[in-house]
Amino acid sequence: MPTCDVAVVGAGPYGLSAAAHLKAADGLQVRVFGEPMSFWENHMPKGMLLRSPLPGTHLSDPHQALTLRDYQSASRNQITAPLPLHRFIEYGRWFQRQAVSDLDSRKVACVEQMGTQFRLALEDGETWKAHRVIVSAGIMPFAWRPLQFKSIPSELASHTCEHHDLSFLAGKKVIIVGGGQSALESAALLDEMGAEVELLVRAPALRWLWRRAWLHTSWPVGRLLYAPPDVGQAGISHLVARPNWFRRLPRSIQDRLGKRSVRPAGAAWLKSRCQNVSITTGRRVTSAHTRGGQLGIKLDDGSDRRADHALLATGYRVDINRYPFLGRALLNSIRQMDGYPELNNGFESSIPGLHFLGAPAAWSFGPLMRFVAGAGFASRALSRKVLGRMAEKGI
Repeated sequence: MPTCDVAVVGAGPYGLSAAAHLKAADGLQVRVFGEPMSFWENHMPKGMLLRSPLPGTHLSDPHQALTLRDYQSASRNQITAPLPLHRFIEYGRWFQRQAVSDLDSRKVACVEQMGTQFRLALEDGETWKAHRVIVSAGIMPFAWRPLQFKSIPSELASHTCEHHDLSFLAGKKVIIVGGGQSALESAALLDEMGAEVELLVRAPALRWLWRRAWLHTSWPVGRLLYAPPDVGQAGISHLVARPNWFRRLPRSIQDRLGKRSVRPAGAAWLKSRCQNVSITTGRRVTSAHTRGGQLGIKLDDGSDRRADHALLATGYRVDINRYPFLGRALLNSIRQMDGYPELNNGFESSIPGLHFLGAPAAWSFGPLMRFVAGAGFASRALSRKVLGRMAEKGI
């Protein structure tokens, strides 16, 4: 059975960044499994623009030599803000070729504990043994589908992450449920394709980010109010950008600030593109049913809607129990809080040697872990822990 020191499950921004930092250590055998940037390519809508500012969109390497600017110089592909999805995918794959050239694109089917080590079974049946496992498998399994749509077939109601190309809805009547970036950008894209779109939002009003752009960009006001990742409100942004500070706050304050920092909102540059979209705020879907090949929806004010399709931009709810490759015995041994693993300062779970990166780390390190911008902090903290433990053992 082939063996490695560290196995990384997932090849998105967090997995690639973590591998880049770990591979910088001489003699450390690191194996990365998964298709690079696959979630971004297969589960984000074609034509999308990233909401995150450019300083919060870099992947991380230990020498800071593989930034968006370095990619632009190497490829001569212009980097613009907001960044188009296809360009970000190209950047991620360029990063992978530079930092993780030996990536194994096979999926991991199962991870099991084997004494003090781990056994990984791949999709083709091959097995590997690893001293440590880094889970950076993304958020696809966490897509939240409201219970009102549980019995509705996918032909009539689907989550936004189920599609890369929304053109199958061109010219149709579409209801989008949600009020965040995914909902608003999907609405804009569908409107531009000629669909008849209505947006149903539970909140009493839409929230727009960067309505006063000068507060974010002007010197010194912008620097004082917002940290470069620009996650969270003015002032709070600096706490969110420093996860080691954030995690020292009382739990009640962490929870309150975390919710405020990731409330549904859309980028201000989307506002003009949604002018022709019908938007209904302050309303909640109470039930959904099929009728004559169409979808019927009832709202909490008693009104009804009919549509050809409902697009559920209803976000994600982290629950590591939904990762299909984690065995039940392993999951039962992980201390969890509402589906999140409890992690130490090296992103290590209660099972020694098993680490989690990305959104599953948000309960322990705050909302920055839900964004690409958190990959740098996570990769540095992880590599310090891994290399420190190796030094303790004399490896």
